Amino acid sequence: MADRTVVTRVPRTAVTRESPVTRESPAARTAWAVRSWWLAAAMWTRAIMSYRASFVMMLGANLVVTFLDFAVLVLMFQHTDTLGGWTLPELGFLYGTSALSLGLANLFVGSIDALGERIRTGTLDIMLVRPAPALAQLCAERFSLRRLGRPAQALAVLIWSLAVLDVHWTWDRVLLMPVLVVCGTLIFSAVFIGFASLQFWWGEAKELQNSFTYGGATVLQYPPTVFAKELVAGTVFGVPLAFVNWLPALRILDQPDPLGLPAAFQYASPLAAVLSLAAAGLAWRAGLRAYRGAGG
Repeated sequence: MADRTVVTRVPRTAVTRESPVTRESPAARTAWAVRSWWLAAAMWTRAIMSYRASFVMMLGANLVVTFLDFAVLVLMFQHTDTLGGWTLPELGFLYGTSALSLGLANLFVGSIDALGERIRTGTLDIMLVRPAPALAQLCAERFSLRRLGRPAQALAVLIWSLAVLDVHWTWDRVLLMPVLVVCGTLIFSAVFIGFASLQFWWGEAKELQNSFTYGGATVLQYPPTVFAKELVAGTVFGVPLAFVNWLPALRILDQPDPLGLPAAFQYASPLAAVLSLAAAGLAWRAGLRAYRGAGG
């Protein structure tokens, strides 16, 4: 009797194919995400710059509107010399650092607040099937250089405050300045992403996100001594906004700490930034796992 060959069929579902991207190292995945953001942002920039007159007018309007925020502080000091023990140039330092960090974060990742609309309309699914990280696509969506108005105005105020203030520059205070701006931008970026991820479960979370980003930046423009200690403690041990500028500013401007925290907290902005980004990443991944698509 001739031998009979038995062919066993394997169900399609049993065959798995690992994506080349998932096999890459974390550094390579991060590099690909950054490149994806850059390509998308460049595409939107080319589209916007095709209407240059409109871009210039929008940028100018953005500069004027953001300047009004600092004008309020200037008018306030027409009736007082200090606020909570801080002078106008010192408040200018707080204003400049918080607005600069928020402005840069908004420039890089602020578009993610449209996540809720994409979930409601089902267009998030389009991003999920593209060969690029959905988070990078969302952050770069409708990227606009007119958002440079806020950080440009904040940088001008910061430069003015540093020129007026009599700061005793030591090596650690010099290093704290770039660390403050970079870590502040990363912390605000983490807040943008983390609270935007709540829109996977709660469609109205955008307002909550705005209260901690734009609202948080407004709080940081004033000295911590004018707020209740419970609120200041919440920005240290809760949502770590105090590490954006309050705590480093205490060291740079030689101001007393209203909470009496160890001096190490004034140098802990990099650690706070790393923990904030890790928490935001976990929230984003949890949201993606919970997402069931437009028909889910």
